[in-house]
Amino acid sequence: MITTFRASLQTEQTFEDYLNHYFQNHKVLNGSYETREYFENYKVRMKRNGRLALTTTTCLNIAAAPVPLKQTENITISDFRRLVENKKFADINATLADVFEASLNQ
Repeated sequence: MITTFRASLQTEQTFEDYLNHYFQNHKVLNGSYETREYFENYKVRMKRNGRLALTTTTCLNIAAAPVPLKQTENITISDFRRLVENKKFADINATLADVFEASLNQ
């Protein structure tokens, strides 16, 4: 059994197995990334049909009045894996895999 989020990304099947196991014991998978300029927050829930509900909240950190943008998408586990593998942040060394791994290790 794959024991870390990052290690589960090796193949589509290991990632699917990891998420299925994770969601047997948890309702939501959270991760967030923040700089002085903006933040992104990710909430992932497993739906009954095996698809994922991904809610992303993004907000610029501006003094005037930060207004978060919240979007929810229904995606497949395979699409979520591609997002995790390809998402880049302002800090090019930070990845979405790092974000979720850090939240799971808290």
